[in-house]
Amino acid sequence: MPRAYDELPPAAPPLVDPAELRQWILREDNHLLVIDKPGWLVVHPSKNGPWSSLAGAVREEFKPDAIRFIYRLDRETSGVIILAKTEAMGGRLGKAVLKRRIGKLYVTLLEGELPGPVTVNQPLGPDPTASVTVKSRVVPTGTPGAQEAETVFHPLVVRGGFTLAGVELITGRKHQIRAHAEWLQHRVVGDKLYGPDSGLYLEFATEGWTERHSALLLLTRQALHCAAIDLRPTGLDYLLRAPWPKDLAKFGERRMQLPADEAQGLIDAFIAEKLPEPPAAPSPAS
Repeated sequence: MPRAYDELPPAAPPLVDPAELRQWILREDNHLLVIDKPGWLVVHPSKNGPWSSLAGAVREEFKPDAIRFIYRLDRETSGVIILAKTEAMGGRLGKAVLKRRIGKLYVTLLEGELPGPVTVNQPLGPDPTASVTVKSRVVPTGTPGAQEAETVFHPLVVRGGFTLAGVELITGRKHQIRAHAEWLQHRVVGDKLYGPDSGLYLEFATEGWTERHSALLLLTRQALHCAAIDLRPTGLDYLLRAPWPKDLAKFGERRMQLPADEAQGLIDAFIAEKLPEPPAAPSPAS
């Protein structure tokens, strides 16, 4: 059974393997546990037992005194996720998130060829036309419940009818990247909720992968990856990165003739540009 959705997703997501969980660690110390989350794993506890979610697996395997996710990732979004192991660190980083002091960069595969960088500064609110209440959409300014939202899309490669894009989040709203990509008419590849038919989301939740999914989606999970998190603005000297995942790399190779190492090089350059190392302190005068 594939651990990520390289082929077809299993009827029920596999349980976390403790040995594999430890292979996902990007950094661990007395205060933080940083994980490269795969795109099939739900973050918060589920009804299928502790090993069916990242939160449950971490509690079982590491038995921390405290555990707090600094931010969440959707189940099908892969990449860097940070857990605080102490209440003090959780509070410190939680406040930094609210003050927008933590840098985040995502990478995504978009349908269509995005001709150049574009900033989407459009408020988001509930989508009353959707079959599920969790879906957001761009709404007019002043709409009740609307939240300001700003996303910057940077094309890294445009090829074969698709775009590999680096993404900056200026704000951090629920489903922000996916909703803004839909508004741009450059939807995230494989998106069951913001893709060609939002009914695919509920259908997948109740029936698993169906023939309709195969007919309408080009990838078995949404092609969205949290590539880098910068904690340096909080006073912690950590720039945390997760490599381009194999399932998305395979899509790029197959559909865009984009070798995985080329994609990773472009992603690394994007991170270096947007989250540069601070200049070295000048040497003391002799």
